[in-house]
Amino acid sequence: MIELGDVLEARERVAETSRHTPLDYSHTFSDMTGAAVHPKLETFQRTGSFKIRGATNRIKTLSEAEKEAGVVTASAGNHAQGVALAATRSGVDSKIVMPENAPISKIKATRDYGAAVVLYGEDYNEAQERAHELEDEEGRTYVHAFDDEKVMAGQGTIGLEIVDDLPDVDTVVVPIGGGGLVSGVATAVKGQIPDARVVGVQAEGASSVAQSLQKGERHRLDSVDTVADGIATRSAGEKPFEVIRERVDEVVTVSDSEIAVALTYLLERSKTLVEGAGAVALAATLGEKFDYVDDEVIAPVLSGGNIDMNTLTTVIMRGLVETGRYVKLRTVLKDRPGSLRELLDVVADARANIYAIQHDRTSRDIGMNATEVELDLETRGPEHVDDLLASLRDSGFDVEVLV
Repeated sequence: MIELGDVLEARERVAETSRHTPLDYSHTFSDMTGAAVHPKLETFQRTGSFKIRGATNRIKTLSEAEKEAGVVTASAGNHAQGVALAATRSGVDSKIVMPENAPISKIKATRDYGAAVVLYGEDYNEAQERAHELEDEEGRTYVHAFDDEKVMAGQGTIGLEIVDDLPDVDTVVVPIGGGGLVSGVATAVKGQIPDARVVGVQAEGASSVAQSLQKGERHRLDSVDTVADGIATRSAGEKPFEVIRERVDEVVTVSDSEIAVALTYLLERSKTLVEGAGAVALAATLGEKFDYVDDEVIAPVLSGGNIDMNTLTTVIMRGLVETGRYVKLRTVLKDRPGSLRELLDVVADARANIYAIQHDRTSRDIGMNATEVELDLETRGPEHVDDLLASLRDSGFDVEVLV
């Protein structure tokens, strides 16, 4: 099991490649929670994610023969970029296997950092199987994304920076996929502040660690389904899981909707772009998924900002829906002149802004003398949506909320 000394040694190795990222007090999130919230902005890390830390520490410890043979790994994107850059900077050839549905932006970035990319499988685990085949076929060293003590120690340097910059920290909140990040951070934080609490966070659709802790042993999911692709792993690593059981105080889960809300707030209020995995720690804090008291000093780790633009559009829209800022309505009108105007007058009086209107007379679900109307509306919050719906229904419109 890794110890504080391993993380301290890793700090020396990764210093020339990784950045000491900001720990920024947030008035907005502190006001929303009553705690003192200091997000750790790994979004400003090289490659846009914490993964460069662990990858660098692992590659720096390769033998000369291993460096000559090159490295291989599997990754949904962030570890891929970390290994690619760390290998290139060390003069080591790298080959990365990524799932076929990996975000295009992450595939391109990995290639740009100097790696050869192989697309294979539906998720990380299938990509990992192919990477191990290449390890055997080509004699490369496999750089595991999380189940490796050198990688875990490298990720733990985040914990050293948090303690350096925020020595009175009470709780550190950390995303969990395979467990490399949280195990390293917990080792670094607990090794210096034994009374500090470390809370791990998983997406509900990829909650392997939460379920494993309930069962008392590592549990492998049959599949994963979450917008947080960076932590969408079917099981935790064996080495990280042992550390998690001993040093992580609690593991909680958040829904994709809660992730979307946190991501939207970060964009709108903090001007900070994160990916789904990077938003889970804040989502758990805002959603009070773990207990904390007023003025408790909390450091949520925003682990990465490499989000695909198409995914970002979808996530923002979900966040707007969840916060009452966007609503799609359906109603059926009599097909006569002026009926649409009457509907729109109510919407205008309620001060809702129209994004789009769909007006369909041909739907088989309505009568011959009727027309179906769908409205996409910008609203100001849940109360505004409730007031709008009440006004429409009071005016005689039978309204269905679609999203």
